[in-house]
Parts: sequence; structure tokens; C-alpha cells
Amino acid sequence: MNLAITSGYVVPVDGAPIEGGTVLIQDGKIAAVGQNVDIPDGTRTVDANGAWVLPGFVEAHGHIGVHEEAEGWAGQDTNEMTDPVGARMRALDAINPADLGFADALSGGVTTAVIKPGSGNPIGGQTVAIKCWGRTVDEMLVKEPVSVKSALGENPKRVYGDKGKLPSTRQGVAAVIRDQLTKAQDYAAKKAEAEKDGKPFDRDNTMEILGKVLSGELGWCQHAHRADDIATAIRLSEEFGYRLILNHGTEGHLIADVIADKRIPVIIGPLFTSRSKVELRNRGLRNPGILARAGVELAITTDHPVVPIHFLVHQATLAVKEGLDRDTALKSITTNPARIMGLDDRVGSLRPGLDGDVVIWSGDPLDVMSRALNVYVQGREVYTWNEQKGEGAVADPFYRESD
Repeated sequence: MNLAITSGYVVPVDGAPIEGGTVLIQDGKIAAVGQNVDIPDGTRTVDANGAWVLPGFVEAHGHIGVHEEAEGWAGQDTNEMTDPVGARMRALDAINPADLGFADALSGGVTTAVIKPGSGNPIGGQTVAIKCWGRTVDEMLVKEPVSVKSALGENPKRVYGDKGKLPSTRQGVAAVIRDQLTKAQDYAAKKAEAEKDGKPFDRDNTMEILGKVLSGELGWCQHAHRADDIATAIRLSEEFGYRLILNHGTEGHLIADVIADKRIPVIIGPLFTSRSKVELRNRGLRNPGILARAGVELAITTDHPVVPIHFLVHQATLAVKEGLDRDTALKSITTNPARIMGLDDRVGSLRPGLDGDVVIWSGDPLDVMSRALNVYVQGREVYTWNEQKGEGAVADPFYRESD
């Protein structure tokens, strides 16, 4: 797809805004960004007419497609809660592109989402990054696997405690994780020895994935709300040497200096929820600002469908209202989640070489009255706001015009 978006207020996020700027997309990738961009003959041109032009937002932690809306039991594939060790499970295998949430994502300017298994298990499974538009998840794929999801705290101990199985306590949850990572270390040593001797070796999908965590190839996305659970997450990561990414971090602000000193990123949220359980007693819209001011790299999440995914930008807006720096807020839904999840070679900013995921906004997206007017994924227009009808329309992914 070749496209030029001209005469916009271009906000690359990782650079200064450009008045009267142009974004040129060729073959689905951003080719140029600036005021004086040469537009090749035959390129489709869209006049932004002074509207704001930004990269598509990145949701760093959601369950869109695996926890389908308006489907109940039939569309609930978030947790395989029959085994506390689910490292071999892949969110990729459960995503339904027809989930209504994908249309909502586009209407809120979200073009990329990292889909994660839920938090019912100590080790939940493999996460995947996808575009928010397409026919099959394979066509929507950005990166797989991205990380491994793990959970501490109330959820796993409740799920398995109710079954009368290990783990039913916090110490049990940590023990399950520690046992599996120890087995993965032993597995890696035995595999290396077998390969050295040229002997056959029986592979184990769980151990193979955990080995990639231990080697640093995959991050460890740790569900943790309470400060004591965050401390346990740090303790385990330092014991085994893996790359920790805190997810939720509700009480992270209470030990913000510790998290910052250890350079651990936090994907914070959801922020638009009631305090529905003990772990959430200290949830607040001030918390992102406290973490950011301490020097913590921050991304904001809706945890869709806990908060509808198109409210991602509104969470950033209200965090600004409660003290988060405005530029940091914008980065928390663009460049930061892309970098934290290892996707910054594809998405997160308007930079030559990245995917042509671009959104034209009616105004500043941090103004709650602004709306996404046009959304492009890899240069293809996939969402359009119709002012006359007062509604948005998503392009049918099963209908493809010739490029």
C-alpha cells in the first residue's frame, strides 16, 4: 500500500511535532516523515487538513480475541485452569479475529495489541503481538511468542485452592514457579549434553519455552498487584536471572524507588476499575505519575475487556489530570509499550522503516472530545469515521481491493 498523508499536525512521539507535515507509506512501511517529502507519482494522497496525525497506539496487555465480548462461555479462552503450569499454551491458538473488541480497538486508535493468557495460573502461557485488523491471526501477526505470562497473588491461589490443589497460598504459587524454572535449568543442561554427544533427546514444550525465558530470549510478564507480590516477583527474577516485566503493578508506587533502581518496566492498569478485591485497595490514577517521576519506564494498559480497549487513551488522559507528565502519558501508549515488549522495530512511532500504522485524529487525542477519524494499518485504511452518520465503519477484512 502506497499512501501519503499530507498537511497534518504530525506527532511522531519520538521526535518533535511537525506543522503541515507529511507521512509517506510505501509497501506498508513508513518511508518518510517531514514537511518537505517527495511524493512519488501514483501515490494515494489524503489531506489531513491540519488534523493530528499519530502512530497507532499499542496495548501492552490485553485479552482481546481470547476473552470475547457478548459470547459468554463460548468465547472465554483466557485461562486453561486445569494445569498450574501452562508455559506450552499459546494465546495465538485461541484468538478470534471476529471478536467485537477489535472494532472498538480501531475506533480508539489502537492498532497493535499484545494478547496474553489470563492470571489464573502461576505460569499462564505464551503471549503474542498482533494487529487489530485482519482475517486470521496468522495474517495479523506481529511477533510470536513475545513473552511468557505468569501470575502471583490472589488469582492463582484462589483458582487452585478452590480445587484443593497446589498452589493454595502465596508460598505455594512461588514454589510452583521456582520448581518449574529449576527443572528448566536442568533440562537445558541435559539437552546441551545430549547435543554435545550427538545423542537423541526427548523434547518438552514446557521446558523449551521456559528455557527461552532463562536465556533472555523471552521476557517474563509478571501479574502482580500488591507490593509484597512485586517484591516476590523481583526476588524470583534475580534468583533465575530472567527479564522481568511487571504487569498491573497496582502498589508499585509504594516501592517505586526499588523498581526504578532495578530498571524494571511496569505495564500499569487497568485504571478505570472499582477496588473489587484486596489487591486493588491502593489502585489510583495518581500511581502512574508517581512511578514515572521515580524513573520507572511505564506503559498503560486497559487489560481488555476489564476496561474496554478503546478507553486506553482516556486512561492516559486522566493519569495526566492526576499528575502524569503529558509527554510520558503519550509515550505510555506508543513508544514505551513497543519498547518494553520488543516491538519497537515495527510499531510505536512515526519513523521510517516502521509499519505504516497511522491514525488521523480530529484533535489532540488526550482531549476526551477528540476522535479517531481515519485508521491505517500498514498503509491500508481499516477504520473511517462518518460525520454525517455519526458512526465509524471498519473495513471488511475479507474484501480486498487490488493494491
